[in-house]
Amino acid sequence: MQINFIDLQKQYKAIETKVNARINKVLNHAGFILGPEVDECERNLAAYIGSKHAITCASGTDALIMALMALDIKAGDEVITTPFTFVATAEAIVLVGATPVFVDVERDTYNIDPKLIEKAITARTKAIMPVSLYGQTPDMDEINAIAKKHKLIVIEDAAQSFGAEFKGKKSCNLSDIGCTSFFPAKPLGCYGDGGAIFTNNDTWATAMKEIRVHGQSARYFHPRLGINGRLDTIQCAILIEKLARFPWEVERRVELGARYTKSFTDLGSKVTAPKVMPNRLHVYGQYTLVVNNREKFQADLKEKNVPTAVHYPRPLNKQPAYEKYSNGNFAVSEELSNKVVSLPMYPDMDTATQDYIISAVKDVLR
Repeated sequence: MQINFIDLQKQYKAIETKVNARINKVLNHAGFILGPEVDECERNLAAYIGSKHAITCASGTDALIMALMALDIKAGDEVITTPFTFVATAEAIVLVGATPVFVDVERDTYNIDPKLIEKAITARTKAIMPVSLYGQTPDMDEINAIAKKHKLIVIEDAAQSFGAEFKGKKSCNLSDIGCTSFFPAKPLGCYGDGGAIFTNNDTWATAMKEIRVHGQSARYFHPRLGINGRLDTIQCAILIEKLARFPWEVERRVELGARYTKSFTDLGSKVTAPKVMPNRLHVYGQYTLVVNNREKFQADLKEKNVPTAVHYPRPLNKQPAYEKYSNGNFAVSEELSNKVVSLPMYPDMDTATQDYIISAVKDVLR
């Protein structure tokens, strides 16, 4: 059996006619930059998330950078975040001149440990940037309470958790600002790079809209520093159609994730499945296990034509470009980086394919 880690072709075939019609409409009106589909897409995204504003941008990384710039976070400032994440989280902080301050993660959720945050706060701390890793949010109530106590801003890095929920409220609308990615492999992906920022703050929304067009507030008038951070009209047209199907895809992700986990319960300590915390909806941007001998596990599954991936094999405190920001104990992040492995996960996966993967995992671990 041929198995894809993510099957974007199957997803495209399900909406091919509608997506092609949307693309052709853009080709015909030729408004390729900030065309009418951008505004339509942003309205739809905001309605889905429940936020007042949605600002599309060129990537999830740009979303984080634009949010930090809008808050005027700069050299001398500190932003608390996790070392167990994709590099863009810390990269955005460093690119605006600020300093990332790493806090270790919880072993069962892989997300930043709120109990460790307060100890990392200094007079230079301006924001907390939790990451909703693999598709499940951290305890945002606890994080927001700490931020309120210390008068800090919370920016949720929701690159992998669009569609997830915390106590019935959507990821990206759980704090002051939410940033997500529309990279093709994300829960909601376009057909290239893309991202969005969500907020209920009018002032920040205006700033971020100006930042994404070189800091421009009126044609050729630039009151602030900005970037070229626009999302192409064609990508917004694609997202409009993909978002229409997205609620069904979230349901499928939840079903597939729960089925994987239930199937692995009889493996005992040989594998640790993702733990879904109370009052949270996990969208499984990645379905990630913890195993003791990852290299052998991956090699054995490869022989059975089951692809795997590692997110992430080296925490940021061990990355050459970020080691200088490592000034604490990150034992959990370092342990997880040696043991995590992700299985194929996509909403159009059929039962026969998942059964084969489940059987293969059980065969190699027994």
